[in-house]
Amino acid sequence: MSPDNLVEITGLNISFSENSVIENVSMVLKPGQITTLIGPNGAGKTTLVKAVLGLLSPTSGEIKRSPTLRIGYMPQKLHIDTTFPLTVERFLKTAAFASVADRQQALESVRAENLLKQSVHSLSGGEMQRVMLARALLRKPELLVLDEPAQGVDINGQVELYSLIASIRDKYNCSVLMISHDLHLVMAATDQVICLNHHICCSGHPEQVSSDPSYMELFGVPGAENLALYSHHHNHQHNEHGDIVPLSQSESEDADHSHCGGHH
Repeated sequence: MSPDNLVEITGLNISFSENSVIENVSMVLKPGQITTLIGPNGAGKTTLVKAVLGLLSPTSGEIKRSPTLRIGYMPQKLHIDTTFPLTVERFLKTAAFASVADRQQALESVRAENLLKQSVHSLSGGEMQRVMLARALLRKPELLVLDEPAQGVDINGQVELYSLIASIRDKYNCSVLMISHDLHLVMAATDQVICLNHHICCSGHPEQVSSDPSYMELFGVPGAENLALYSHHHNHQHNEHGDIVPLSQSESEDADHSHCGGHH
């Protein structure tokens, strides 16, 4: 395994009974890089993440991790019995051993320091996501794994949360692997995109993937309302009327430069 990589996956296959969920997936997670997994429901994204975490064993193929790799994990949802009294402070104490100062710093990193004494049952969806993110940070992870971190958060909150994740990557100098259902909300905050539909359909930089035929076959051409959310972060073109032309149209020639799996 290369010392420059945190995780190396080669020829990964995962099946449940006769149902093949992950097919011949190979990928690398590098230090300091944000990698986003996208794909339709049932594409195997969560299964792949569980394999990276070591919670699932592959049917075949290989997963290599850096020997001392520290991973912080934020699940998609957390069900806490409403009859169980639990403050944010006590919830954070359930993580790996951390000092009072560590817990305070983690909450400050996700801009939720004012929530320390609140009941977790009183939190909004966005506040709970930030608290779970803070808990994952208490491990001082080299790899932060986030399963749909913006689940249950409105669109403006999602854009803010993805920006926050990018700033956490810089502050903690960690790599991030996250699942997202909408590439165009996360484009400004990711380095590498892997489009998964049991196998890897295409991968590369966000602009490459958004214009790849395999991506458009799965998701269609993005609507103007989504483009408006990220277009100011990225280069775009205008037609003769002065309208913004989506990258998927104006840069379709870039599709040839992304890595397309091509098993359809």
